Amino acid sequence: MKLNELRDNPGASKKRMRVARGPGSGKGKMGGRGIKGQKSRSGVAIKGYEGGQMPLYQRLPKRGFNNINSKTYAVVNLGLIQKFIDAGKLGTDITEDSLIESGLVRRKKDGIRVLAKGELTSKANITVTGASKGAVEAVEKLGGTLTVSAPARADATTE
Repeated sequence: MKLNELRDNPGASKKRMRVARGPGSGKGKMGGRGIKGQKSRSGVAIKGYEGGQMPLYQRLPKRGFNNINSKTYAVVNLGLIQKFIDAGKLGTDITEDSLIESGLVRRKKDGIRVLAKGELTSKANITVTGASKGAVEAVEKLGGTLTVSAPARADATTE
C-alpha cells in the first residue's frame, strides 16, 4: 500500500448538493422551492404547519395541571450532612448559605429542605426553609435544633 493509493471506501463520502447553482446542477433556477409563495421566500419558517391536517401538538391529549405557584426546593438528606460534617466541610451551626459554600447544595431555588434519609450522629443546629418530621425528630434526638424559617417572599411589600 502506498500513500497515493489511499481512498475512502466506495459510498463512504457523498458530495454536497449545491442548490441553485444553474440548470446543470439538477437543483437550479428555483432551487427546489417551487414558484412564488411564502415558502419560496427566505427567512420564513411555518412551524408546526401540516398542510391543513390537524397538527400533532393539537392532536395529543392535554392532561394534568401545572401550578404556576408551586415551589421547588433543593433537597438535602441527613446522611449527606453528616458526611460533610465528618469531612470538615460543615460545622455545627448549619445555615442555607453554609450548605451552598460547602458544595453540598448547588443553588437555593425556593429554599432548602432537609429530609430524614441517612443517619445523623453528631449534634447540629440547622436553619433551613423546610424539613420533614422525621428529620426534625432525628436532629432533636441528638440534642440539636432544626429551625424551619419561612422563605423571604420576593413579592411581599413592607408597610
